[in-house]
Amino acid sequence: MSGRARIDWVDYAKGFCIIMVVMMHSTLGVEKAAGAESWLGHVVAFARPFRMPDFFLISGLFLAKVIDRDWRTYADRKIVHFAYFYVLWLVIQFAFKAPGMAAEDGVAGALGQFLLAFIEPFGTLWFIYLLPIFFAVTKLLRGVPSWIVLLAAAVLEIAPIHTGWTIPDEFASRFVYFYAGYLFAPQVFRLAAAVIAQPALAVLGLVAWGLINGFAVFGGVSEMPFIGLGLGILGACAVVAFSALLSKADLMAPLRYCGEHSIVIYLAFFLPMAATRVLLLRTGVIPDLGSVSLIVTAMGVLVPLLLYWAVRGTRLRFLFERPGWARIDRVKTQEFAPAE
Repeated sequence: MSGRARIDWVDYAKGFCIIMVVMMHSTLGVEKAAGAESWLGHVVAFARPFRMPDFFLISGLFLAKVIDRDWRTYADRKIVHFAYFYVLWLVIQFAFKAPGMAAEDGVAGALGQFLLAFIEPFGTLWFIYLLPIFFAVTKLLRGVPSWIVLLAAAVLEIAPIHTGWTIPDEFASRFVYFYAGYLFAPQVFRLAAAVIAQPALAVLGLVAWGLINGFAVFGGVSEMPFIGLGLGILGACAVVAFSALLSKADLMAPLRYCGEHSIVIYLAFFLPMAATRVLLLRTGVIPDLGSVSLIVTAMGVLVPLLLYWAVRGTRLRFLFERPGWARIDRVKTQEFAPAE
């Protein structure tokens, strides 16, 4: 739990997005392994325009509260924090994948892949790698007029930048949403408050957005320049509105809990996801690929939370809590700092 008071709709939004992320990896993995498409793939496709934009927008929402801190404190909380979890879970993921890499490319090839992961993010960990870069760049650009930064970020998103390297490509595609979350945080909170005050109108807006997003995705135009940016912004606002509606009634507390521990899920979902996929596809006990993908998604969400509960208060809590030795700030008020 962080020092700030939690805001329910923010956790609902993070929970919704992390489940969509796990669903994407689970479904695409099942479809690739089976060599066929599934009905859940349509849900994944529908979520593509807004899944990561909203995640990054939410990540920037509270940045204004800390961006003026001294560099040492800021770097500890926003850069070193995520670097610790990236390196830790890189080692864990690599430990599981190294035998296969060594069998295919030799020990030298596997070691080369490990070293390359410090430049090119490994597997599913690219979000953890990219987020501290966004924090650092935003602080470095603090003295530049915000409209110039926002315009440049939008141009990067619209431009067809495909270098083949994850960081430059994803930076160009995602920074505009992170910066918009930081810059327009007051407006985003006002949107959530308006939705809670007028839920019926918000529902109508969400239906209209769903139709627009669906037509764009299944009409094959969702990734076109300008349209992709517009759908990302609209989709992020739609997730905020949807999450605000959920928070008003608080009918889906487990989803909110997933949002509170979204980084826990993101760090650890790869292994239960892969293991469940292999088990179900090899046994063939469930013939429907959509159902297989749904079960794989559920295990990818639930097992990390179970692991988190199991290691709390034990020597293994370093898996999800940064120990004091991995901090660089002057005042180490906590022996362990949670991943959130």
